[in-house]
Amino acid sequence: MALELFNTLSGKIEPLFASDGHALRFYCCGPTVYDYGHIGNFRTFLHVDMLRRTARLYGMGLHHVMNITDVDDKIIRNAGNAGLPIGEYTAKFERAFFEDMDALGVERPEQIARATENIGDMVTLIERLAAQDIAYKAEDGSWYFRIARFPEYGKLSKKDFEGIEDGARVDVDEYDKDAARDFALWKATKPGETSWDTALGKGRPGWHIECSAMAMKYLGDSFDLHAGGEDLMFPHHENEIAQSECATHQPFARHWFHVRFLLVEGKKMSKSEGNFYTLRDLLLKGHRASAIRFLLLSVPYRHQLNFTFDGLTESTNAVERLRTFYARIRDGKWPESAPADDSVASAIRLGDEKFTAALGNDLNTAEARAAIFDVLRAVNSAADQSKLVRTDADAMLTLLAKFDSIFAVLEDHDAELTRAAIAWAESEGRLGEADASLLATLSLSDADIDALVAERTLAKKQRNFARADAVRNELLEKGIILEDSKDGVRWKRK
Repeated sequence: MALELFNTLSGKIEPLFASDGHALRFYCCGPTVYDYGHIGNFRTFLHVDMLRRTARLYGMGLHHVMNITDVDDKIIRNAGNAGLPIGEYTAKFERAFFEDMDALGVERPEQIARATENIGDMVTLIERLAAQDIAYKAEDGSWYFRIARFPEYGKLSKKDFEGIEDGARVDVDEYDKDAARDFALWKATKPGETSWDTALGKGRPGWHIECSAMAMKYLGDSFDLHAGGEDLMFPHHENEIAQSECATHQPFARHWFHVRFLLVEGKKMSKSEGNFYTLRDLLLKGHRASAIRFLLLSVPYRHQLNFTFDGLTESTNAVERLRTFYARIRDGKWPESAPADDSVASAIRLGDEKFTAALGNDLNTAEARAAIFDVLRAVNSAADQSKLVRTDADAMLTLLAKFDSIFAVLEDHDAELTRAAIAWAESEGRLGEADASLLATLSLSDADIDALVAERTLAKKQRNFARADAVRNELLEKGIILEDSKDGVRWKRK
């Protein structure tokens, strides 16, 4: 069975494969590190994480490259306002980005490529274009790409530029150029700006040339897949194709993968709407990193997700249900005898097949989730009726491990991640943004809770029900819910 994925370039669902027969070579446009990442950014990176995990499930190795844009107009402006060198300014936000990625369970790429560490490769690529008269130098010292020299321009975004004249500003910037559609490859320095002294003159790279140079440096002139958010399709990815294919005369990337925007409560996310959220904003409101991950992956990448707080509550409940089920199957004392029939084993096999097939069908995360919850209901029902045996429980644990290799929500690290967010808020003088009940809930460590639960259990054995109730109430006041079952006492944070 092949992994099939929609290709923006062809407009069709096509098999995805490693052209060298070993590792899928792919590039993902990474963050511009001038501020904290927001949930729209992370939806893209989570679906790229889904892609790489599914590719591995389908037997592919991985060579994933992601850039860090650590020099651009916003970075230069913000660093100047803060009175910091750009390297010092961007280091803080790059570190925060990877902390947030780790909190969301996003795997690290095999290669991180920072723009400022690859300036020489960008200069060399521009020189190759200049040698063909495709790149030209403007009067102010900036270098531009002649779009007229690439007749296929627009083939990715399917835009028609036939009627656009030079007066129509398609890719607007501050620099002089011969034609309105031409885009900057190298920007001449301005007073006080960070710059590099190169054969092109003193300046800094344009945004588009960064990704072409670094993708080809680490993956070769032609590679398997290029990924990013739908907002990058035009002009960024279109420009990457033009400058790369003009330089190499080869296809740049065979497959293109774009993730749709999200809405927040039915509206475009923006600070003016008051619905702009970073991951840290949500953690400080008491929401769990696992639930955020599960929600952002709940809708397939080519469909728009409407992020709502009701949806986040449902996602929290879904993760809790999965974890409770996992603990039940893992810790239960299931009989070793053979099953009376194979209905449970059949349900597990069918769930496995549907789960894998859904992911292979253009990463249909909604169907993959549904397949697992269908199995969960069937196995829970069998367990309730004392019809679950050890061989079926082991098969279910194997399927859950497969599920978690993709969705990564079964292991509970939420409290420690929220504590890390609170520690950050305290260091930044933003602790007042944290929900008061959240601070109360996290005032107890896991060890503290375990000790109180043990004390309550002992009190019940000694028939000291007043003390047992007092412990339960103390925990409840701090957001800890106890669940008594035949397998023992479980606790969870609200």
